[in-house]
Amino acid sequence: MTSESTQEPFPIDTKATSFARRPRWNKVPEVTVYFWIIKILCTTVGETAADLLNEKLGLGLTGVSLLMSALLAVVLIAQFRTNAYRAGVYWTAVALISIVGTLISDNLTDNMGVPLETSTTVFALGLTAVFALWYRSERSLSIRSVDTVRRESFYWLAVLFTFALGTAAGDLVAERLALGYWLSAVLFALAIAAVAVARVTLGLNAVWSFWIAYVLTRPLGASAGDYLSQPTGDGGLGLGTVVTSVLFLAVILALVVFLATTRKDVAEPEPRGDV
Repeated sequence: MTSESTQEPFPIDTKATSFARRPRWNKVPEVTVYFWIIKILCTTVGETAADLLNEKLGLGLTGVSLLMSALLAVVLIAQFRTNAYRAGVYWTAVALISIVGTLISDNLTDNMGVPLETSTTVFALGLTAVFALWYRSERSLSIRSVDTVRRESFYWLAVLFTFALGTAAGDLVAERLALGYWLSAVLFALAIAAVAVARVTLGLNAVWSFWIAYVLTRPLGASAGDYLSQPTGDGGLGLGTVVTSVLFLAVILALVVFLATTRKDVAEPEPRGDV
């Protein structure tokens, strides 16, 4: 009498199972105090570097915009080709996207004569559309699982709109309210503090708290950059765009090297199969 077969009626594809359980790495850093410090520094550099390049290169606002957009495209290609978060590549992309976002807003205002009210509204609607499409596709706007090409595409498009919106909104507030650079920075800092308080005391959604603060850090950093770089007669400290840009870039570089070495902002990978 032959023995019964011990083979499973539906054999398990061990190769497929192994792939399904393979960890996947997020392409975005953990949101720590380092994240917010570098983000604000990048927004400041975006403001001062855009002014500096426009003044020194002699290419005009349009020429500088095309040049920086090309550099951004190269860095984003490198970012998309990485298989995990790399501090140097990621923060280079953020710094460049800060400059490009500033230049987009400046082109609309200075070259095309678009009122700040209009550009602010357009950028706000654009960001809303990106969020709507992102949520419809992924059912979440969280940056804790930016681990596919589609999610990363939504993420960087949203980041670009936040910088452009922050630039236009910041200029609108500064010009309409005529508060000056220092008071404008204080105003946006208080707005960010209000979001933090609402998150802690009222239970404001964590994802929306993040994105609201992310938008507000743009005009905060721009106001701080203008305050440091603009002449004293215009309400600034008169450090100039060169000194301000170099100073902030040096601090960004030091922090990025620190994070790349210590990996303090790298999250543990999540297993596949939870999408």
